Amino acid sequence: MTRPTVLVLGANGRFGRAAVEAFAAAGWRTLAQMRRAPISSLPHGAQAIDVPLDATAVLCGQATGATVVVYGVNPLYTRWHVELMTLFEQGLAIADALGARFMLPGNVYNYGEGMPPLLREDTPEHPTTTKGRQRVAMEDSLRERERRGLDSVVIRAGDFFGSGAGSWFDQAIAKDIRRGRIVYPGPRDLAHAWAYVPDLARAFVAVASRPAAGGFERLNFAGHTLTGDELVAALEQAAGELGLAPARGWRVERFPWPLIRVAAPFVPMLRELSRMSYLWRVPHALDGTALIRVAGPLPATPIVAALRQSLVDLGHTKARLAHA
Repeated sequence: MTRPTVLVLGANGRFGRAAVEAFAAAGWRTLAQMRRAPISSLPHGAQAIDVPLDATAVLCGQATGATVVVYGVNPLYTRWHVELMTLFEQGLAIADALGARFMLPGNVYNYGEGMPPLLREDTPEHPTTTKGRQRVAMEDSLRERERRGLDSVVIRAGDFFGSGAGSWFDQAIAKDIRRGRIVYPGPRDLAHAWAYVPDLARAFVAVASRPAAGGFERLNFAGHTLTGDELVAALEQAAGELGLAPARGWRVERFPWPLIRVAAPFVPMLRELSRMSYLWRVPHALDGTALIRVAGPLPATPIVAALRQSLVDLGHTKARLAHA
């Protein structure tokens, strides 16, 4: 039988790379589109396509036979207002030209500061930030293209961790883990939704491997829902297993939101973080029942194992510690 073919757009990003690895491991012919040379060798069964996203005809010519397009493109957080929708429309044009199913990793920005504790596929969306309204606009565009024959699915997830750098986990919470310091961005008694990126990527494979439902579909990836205390305890255990436990015990500190807000008008990234700070004050979880119903049981890496591997991905290995 001919192997199915997937085109992963933005394959050098953390989710794009994880998607390439997951689809290749599942036996798919995997085409990895990227704007620069791969940061590391691609897995067996994956092929790099060094073609810009806006070169639709050239890219589609090299992706002939792709039945699924996974959108892993994500501009810099401070550039969303300039680049997000333009890049997204370029990705949609590729899926249209190929006649392929379009798959998008979603997030919880759509629901806004008034979101309920448990988010389902039919939960009303009331975005309260520009980024939330942009995410709603992306999904509205998918609904519009449904009328023109595009099949698409959004798999919504919580905050990413794992598969490298670029999230709250590595840039704040575990940033100073080698110094025995953990920083948590919100009240530690509130629930927060997390997505271990390799598990999320495998969920994409599971959905892509079954017949398309047709039209526009949304599914929630439950991932891990943890209070701050639960995450901190699991992280301490994971770090301890790598030999990172400090002799004098862990220091768990609050994120300096007051300083962030003072500096926000002058530093674009801090301004964007400040606008999204409600995500740490509003408890939320994702109901993954529909996804399991559609795709069957999904791999779920235990939280301590996922955190331990996430630290290893960031370079925190026992071998390095031995020479520290």
